Amino acid sequence: MVMAQSLFMRLKALTPDTAIDVLAPGWSLPLIARMPQVRRGIEIPLGHGQFGFGVRRRLGLGLSAHGYSQAIVLPGSWKSALVPFFAGIPRRTGYRGEMRYGLLNDLRHRDGGTTVRQFVALADAAGEIPQPRLRVDPAEAVRVMGKLGLKPGPAVALMPGAEYGPAKRWPAEHFGVLAMALADSGVQPWIFGSAKEFALGEDIRRASGDTAINLCGKTSLPDVVDLAAQCKAVVTNDSGLMHVAAAAGAPIVALYGSSDPNHTPPLADKTSVQWLQLSCSPCFERTCPLYHYRCLRDLRPRAVHDALRALVSL
Repeated sequence: MVMAQSLFMRLKALTPDTAIDVLAPGWSLPLIARMPQVRRGIEIPLGHGQFGFGVRRRLGLGLSAHGYSQAIVLPGSWKSALVPFFAGIPRRTGYRGEMRYGLLNDLRHRDGGTTVRQFVALADAAGEIPQPRLRVDPAEAVRVMGKLGLKPGPAVALMPGAEYGPAKRWPAEHFGVLAMALADSGVQPWIFGSAKEFALGEDIRRASGDTAINLCGKTSLPDVVDLAAQCKAVVTNDSGLMHVAAAAGAPIVALYGSSDPNHTPPLADKTSVQWLQLSCSPCFERTCPLYHYRCLRDLRPRAVHDALRALVSL
């Protein structure tokens, strides 16, 4: 969703009067609310992977009265093209895939490149790619810090989760060692993640000698936007939160294992990508097919700490 903002920004640059509505899962609507280019977010009431033909048909028919001139479909699935088809939107744009002929009538060929480049190319194949920039609320950051009992002062955000799988997750013990080094230099380590990652946050907190603060499950996505913008930097796996933090304007140290930073790089002004590029990388697997996870385990905390210090003053 964050990378899609680059498309929205390019559409507004090409046609400033364009009104953009975004059909998306409910969890992403708070992020969409931080995008000035979007008029409104519309929830699609289905979980990930749910087909819901009837739901999509009713939603499309309900949107038919809004007079949309174009729909741009970013997912590559057949079901994702159903709503604009049932809404009768005259121009339905998207990439070829899953036999969507007829559902989409403005079909494009993928030319490769990063995910964000492919998104923007649906509006302007030769145009510039603007960096996503979510609206930040500094006053809200102060309020949330008070609610969570966070102290004023320099902080570094640690984002140890990756929904994709363990082949994208830097080891918890490495995050713990890094957190101790940060605390020794007077920098607060704040751990961000979902409620599902609370146990992972606790592992890091214990490994850090209780110097890190586990905020997993205690913050909303808008909270992460506002708090990440206040941090000196963010150390993160290749994950959704990496893109959120980058769009909040935070300097990013990005840790890559099974994935490829040339495909989904952090879109920030100040970045440091840490990727060992082993002979088996990138494998794009959820778990290590060789069972050693060396692409992440061999990336030592000292190297990440050095990269962080080279990126920002601690």
